[in-house]
Amino acid sequence: MHRITSYAIALGLLPATIQAQALREIGKTSVGTPVMLETRSVKRAGDIVTATVRVKLVPPLKGAQGELRSSRTIAMYDCAKRSVATKESWYYLDEAGRKEGMHKVIKTPGFGAVFKGSLADVAMLHLCAPKSPA
Repeated sequence: MHRITSYAIALGLLPATIQAQALREIGKTSVGTPVMLETRSVKRAGDIVTATVRVKLVPPLKGAQGELRSSRTIAMYDCAKRSVATKESWYYLDEAGRKEGMHKVIKTPGFGAVFKGSLADVAMLHLCAPKSPA
């Protein structure tokens, strides 16, 4: 019984944990939309950087439940090959990212081109920038 209660509590806190993630603006898309990085999500493994980014959708996308106004995406950025692979994405009915409208999990992520001025381009430029000497 104690284990079930612990799981219920942990699951109940999950959305609050996601919302409490530290966000930092890392640039703007070609249409001027700020791209936000969840700073604690960044993981590096050789030339691959995995990170979660968020963006307001301008204009909103049409979804089954209504207009999708923001998104949150986990992607892998291959800094050496300048390519990206999306792992998972959420689309929200509100700009704050609280009312989920759609969720996609990519079973087998594949790397592809990064389009100039896109969310992925802004993230790659930031995540793959050479380290400045300390």
